[in-house]
Amino acid sequence: MEPMLNIAIRAARLAGTIITRAIPRVDTLKFDKKADLDYVSEIDTQSEKVIIETLLDAYPDHAILAEESGDMGDSDYLWIIDPLDGTLNFLHGYPQFCVSIALSVKRKLQQAVVYDPVRDELFTASRGRGAQLNDRKIRVSNRKKLEHSLLATGFPVRAPDLIQNSIDSLKNVIMGGSDVRRGGAAALDLAYVACGRLDGFWESGLKPWDVAAGALLVSESGGIVCDNEASENYLYSSSIVTANPKLIRELIPLIKVN
Repeated sequence: MEPMLNIAIRAARLAGTIITRAIPRVDTLKFDKKADLDYVSEIDTQSEKVIIETLLDAYPDHAILAEESGDMGDSDYLWIIDPLDGTLNFLHGYPQFCVSIALSVKRKLQQAVVYDPVRDELFTASRGRGAQLNDRKIRVSNRKKLEHSLLATGFPVRAPDLIQNSIDSLKNVIMGGSDVRRGGAAALDLAYVACGRLDGFWESGLKPWDVAAGALLVSESGGIVCDNEASENYLYSSSIVTANPKLIRELIPLIKVN
């Protein structure tokens, strides 16, 4: 296994331990409201701290882009971190959240870890070496038609001007014959696409830390990742669409709403 991936796994598991230990006392946790329906808890902060410390202890010259800490350092090696994707789920005791860590080298994703501490599921990927779930190789689904497929999406609560488009695209997809789930943790939704539990996923109003690790998981498991303009700039364009190569052709026209 890649040394840098090993370090990311170590960091994710340390953060996962902090998260799981806090679950029994979730109703007593301190949290702040960053914006409407956008929260940060003390567990987000503690998890991010241990991740950053673990990564920089091994690679002190690397840069960091983290949800709570922002940009740190200047390097071709950039760690993109969401210490607790699905904070609102976590604060409600709803078991759909994860740790997400990705490494980008010269703006190209190279390593990815998405860790679900509740189920102890570790999704990993290295560019050119495939994706795994708990060390077993995974692939996207082989469904050929959107009809009867199972997709996931999210609503852009941090970008209210995008909500109507999201509702319209959701209507189009459902009318097209697909069922849709809304899990509330984009990184975990992407991991589920990578292992075939979901046939596809789309969402707008996202940040790099929401999608970086999950996107590499999908592409390394045989899926297609793009934004809603079919561009590869999904990491910085705020929208993402994923599915296997056959479904993506049907999905993009349905969600591209003007």
